[in-house]
Order: sequence, then C-alpha cells, then structure tokens
Amino acid sequence: MDAEPRTSAPGLPRGLTSVLAVACGLIVADLYYGQPLLPELAASFRIPAGVAGLSVVFPQLGYAIGLVFVVPLGDLRATRPLIVGLLVLNATALLVAALAPAVWLLLAALTAAGLAASAISMIIVLATALARHDQAGAVVGKLMTGLLTGILLARTIAGAVEEVAGWRAVYGGSAVLIAGLATVLHRRLPLHPTSATTTYLPLLGSIAGLIRREPFLRWRMALGLVAFASIQLLWSALPLLLYAKPYEYSTGTIGLHGLLGAVGALMAHQLGRLHDRGHTHRATGILLALAATALALTTDGTHLIPLLVGVALCSAATQGIHILNQASLLTYTPAARSRASTAYMTASFFGGTVGGGLAAPIHSAGSWPAVVAAELAICAIGGLIWVISRRRGRTAAASKSIGSDP
Repeated sequence: MDAEPRTSAPGLPRGLTSVLAVACGLIVADLYYGQPLLPELAASFRIPAGVAGLSVVFPQLGYAIGLVFVVPLGDLRATRPLIVGLLVLNATALLVAALAPAVWLLLAALTAAGLAASAISMIIVLATALARHDQAGAVVGKLMTGLLTGILLARTIAGAVEEVAGWRAVYGGSAVLIAGLATVLHRRLPLHPTSATTTYLPLLGSIAGLIRREPFLRWRMALGLVAFASIQLLWSALPLLLYAKPYEYSTGTIGLHGLLGAVGALMAHQLGRLHDRGHTHRATGILLALAATALALTTDGTHLIPLLVGVALCSAATQGIHILNQASLLTYTPAARSRASTAYMTASFFGGTVGGGLAAPIHSAGSWPAVVAAELAICAIGGLIWVISRRRGRTAAASKSIGSDP
C-alpha cells in the first residue's frame, strides 16, 4: 500500500492514493449492506418487504442530504477535519443501527450514516486536487476501483456475516472499521486549506448558478441520475428474485451475487484513462448500449446463467458511466470542484433513491419482467439524453473549460 502508483501525481503524498481508494470502499459499503439483508430485516421487525426496502432507500437519501448541505463546505474549509468528523458520525450512526430495537430507529441511524458517507465526495475531490490535471481521470479511476470493490463486497460480506452472526453484526462490524479509518485518515490526510472568501449560504446558492451556467454539468447530472436509478433498481430487485422460487437462495448465497459487480470494478481504472485521452462522450454511448443489451439477457429471470451475465454487464456499464462523469466534472477549477460534485452526486443519488424505492413495488406488481421493462425504459431515457447532448454540441462547448471530448 505504500508504493506510489503510476497514476498518482507528484502532489499526492506517497501511498495516499491507495489509502483513499480503500477508504472509499469501506465508506460506500455502508450504503449497500442492506440490500441482501432485506428478507431478514422484514422478518426481524415483522414488517412488509416494502418497508424493509426503506433500509436501502434511507441511506441513499441521507447521502443526498450530505451532498447538498455538507460537501460544498469542501470549497470553504480545510478538508481533513470535515472528512474525519463525518467518519466519527458515520461510526456512531452504524453502532446505533446495530443496536436499534425498532425499525424507525434503524432507519434514522442509517439515514445519518448515509449523510456521513458523503465524505466520499470530499475524498475524491481532495485526491483530484492533489493530482496533475492530465492524470485526474486515472486517479478517479483508481478511487472508483476501491469504491466499486466496496459496493460488491458489501453485498457479499453482509450476506455471509448475517448467516453466521445476524444482521446486527453487519452494522456493528462496520462501525468498528469506520472508527479505525477515521484514525488513519486523521494521520495521513494533508490539511489542504482553501482560499475561499465567501460564506456558507452564498456558497450553497452558487450551486444553482453553476448548474445554470454549465450545460455540460446539466447533461452529466441527467446521465448520472439515469445510471444510478438503473443500478439501484437492479440490485434492490435482484435479492427479491433470488429469495423466491425457483431459486429460494439463502441470504448468504444472495450476498455472493454481489461479486457480479467485480466486472465494473475491474473496468474502473481503464475508464478513467479513456477520459484522460478525450473519449468520454463516445464511451458513454457505448456503455448505454451495453446496458440495454445486457438487460435483454435477463428478461425471463428463471435461467441463472443469462441472468448472471446480464446483471454483471449492466452493472458494469452503469458504473462506467458514473466513472466517466466523475472524471469529467472533477476537472473543474479547484474553487468549484466540491460544488460541481455536489450538483452531480445529488442528481445521481436522487436517481438512486427513486430506483431503489421503486424496486419492491415494481417487483410485487409484475415480478422480474416488470423490473427489466423499467430498466430498459431507463436505458432509453439515457440514450435520448446522450443523443440530444451530442446534437446540441453541449459537450464540445464545455470542453474548452472542462476537458476534451471529441
């Protein structure tokens, strides 16, 4: 972990890129532990599956709140104390979740944990601020490899731990890991002060102005919303399919299917390099087409191999769109990076919250084919956004200030 990767810029302290990649993985896992646990949470609290599904929605909602009201502070204050403070809150909230005697307290704690997990955006912004401009995509790619690995292992580990020690051990163990991470980052992160002269409320108000001025930001926000809605709908509905006939898998086995996300994690680093070479828009279109094609393989839902292949490829494609979006937007001027990230990630996680929240109702209404139909509709919307943004020349206009994209 101490060896400096080639993608790191001279401005990054030795080994810090790897440390931050691990941090992104550990923190983001908090948002996804609940997905394979839905059947057990429903049984433990004696609640309907739809209510249990809120344990996936509320952390995403908390994350969105953190993005709007906390992450912009990265353009106003030194980053290290903000990140460490959020991790302390995260660990405390996860401990409360592990001990929660009622579902309302569990949901409140998970919302707070999601808010604190917005530290991820601050970590990514800090890493790109320390990296050279021509390596921003590669650095983001490495961090996203850690983040995506955290997502896929979250589902797998949560399912395995639940079978051995119960769902409470999942959140309790995560609380311990996050507390340790807070100590490490307090020691390793540079202070990296800002030179901002504004105050908090004008800073928040300036986000709307940034969105209004930058068409490229608006298009990437729309694509991020679509990508996150797709991936959250897919992964929230998949456990419901695998728990029922003809599969009837246990929680642990369902969690193992989270390893399907490894395809996206393996692609992350190379996708970051594609951005550095100026192929962001073209690659985004290819990934949208790949997602739609992959979904067609899963339509029936009763044949395991096509289902697994389709889910893996669709997940990788939507994750790839997010990576390209992040790499593009983080080449903003340093004074606006946190606010650009706030705008984009807020839109993305709004999409994720809607997608995750619709999974149980859509599956209940029409089973897996209805989920696939909804996914294909989302892909069609994404394709329309991609085509319109290209025809109107939004990307080319933005490239002068944000980065090349032929």
